[in-house]
Amino acid sequence: MTGRTRVMLVDDHALCRSGLTELLEHRGEMTVVEATGDPSRVVPALREHQPDLLVLDLRLAQTDGLSVLRMIRAEGCETPVVMLTMSDSEEDLSAALRAGVRGYLLKDMEPEEVIDAIGRAARGEMVVASAMTLKLAQILQSGPRESVMGDLVASLTEREREVLDHVARGKSNKVIAQALDISHNTVKLHVRHIMDKLNLRSRVEAAVFAYEYRHSPDGTKAAGTATQKARS
Repeated sequence: MTGRTRVMLVDDHALCRSGLTELLEHRGEMTVVEATGDPSRVVPALREHQPDLLVLDLRLAQTDGLSVLRMIRAEGCETPVVMLTMSDSEEDLSAALRAGVRGYLLKDMEPEEVIDAIGRAARGEMVVASAMTLKLAQILQSGPRESVMGDLVASLTEREREVLDHVARGKSNKVIAQALDISHNTVKLHVRHIMDKLNLRSRVEAAVFAYEYRHSPDGTKAAGTATQKARS
């Protein structure tokens, strides 16, 4: 993607539209091609502007964001969608994921976090508010995946496992570097290797993977072994 990221906003509160437009354009260096609270305007605007990303409120006065998403998909519009909402409900998160959103963000996130997440979503990453990571992990837990988790984790070095644990706790590369007494660039290299080995695309997916592994039979067994070694 070249140039400024082009974003369309759909929110029925004028103040939210105005504030987010200001935030993205002046601090995020993005272009808001249209901001509307009218669901009937969404499909025509998507066709007219062809934005890189649609940021959509989950709760709208006339309808709801998921209905709008289904409507635009039925009309053949494939623009990636990120939900921006006040709802931290696991049910709403699950419904949004099933509908095919690329992200689920909360309106009480820090402004810089919102800017960063929207930018990453526009570049193809799945983004979820850090406060929703545990709920995301619980939603994505599945039995069949557990059978291959042990082999994937076994492919990591001991240092990579340490880095993964910190990533899963939401720590930044800078904080991880300080905690492990290694350079920032070394942490970045470890994170890239972890992503490659585990076939992950984002830190959110890494956090979900780590959560699932810790709660799988292999993860529980590994934790017990580590505790025994520490005591011996």
